[in-house]
Amino acid sequence: MAKAKPILEGKFWIVENEGVKVGTLTLDEDKYILSDKNGTTVFNSENQLKKSLGSIKWGHKQLENSISYEVHGFPTSYKPFNPMYDVKRKLPLFSKSAKSKSLYCAGYYVVKFDKGWVKSFCPKLITIERNNFKGPLKTELEAREELSRVK
Repeated sequence: MAKAKPILEGKFWIVENEGVKVGTLTLDEDKYILSDKNGTTVFNSENQLKKSLGSIKWGHKQLENSISYEVHGFPTSYKPFNPMYDVKRKLPLFSKSAKSKSLYCAGYYVVKFDKGWVKSFCPKLITIERNNFKGPLKTELEAREELSRVK
């Protein structure tokens, strides 16, 4: 039995078979796109997808991933290790584990990439350093409003 683990709820999944990743699945305008070792296959319905993969167990994001931690007043869904505040850039920073070398910015941000502005929750510090951004913001609603302003 294949298991579809959600990465973006209702849009993007990692497909596993007995705990081993076999591909990715994307939902785009009512069409399922499966990318695996055989290439990319488009399915017009979930029934077609089930005929190809057999039965699928659709996983759902667990409540553990909900926002339940804070770093200097800004939300994060990860337990922060080594929380700090970058006074110069006014950024609440943290790492996800004691041994991690990657720093993340707590809160919501609106970041400008080559293709335009996007909303981001707890992006890596390096992403913020390399791109124009607005933030940190305390709520998703504030981030949506800021995204509307910059677009």
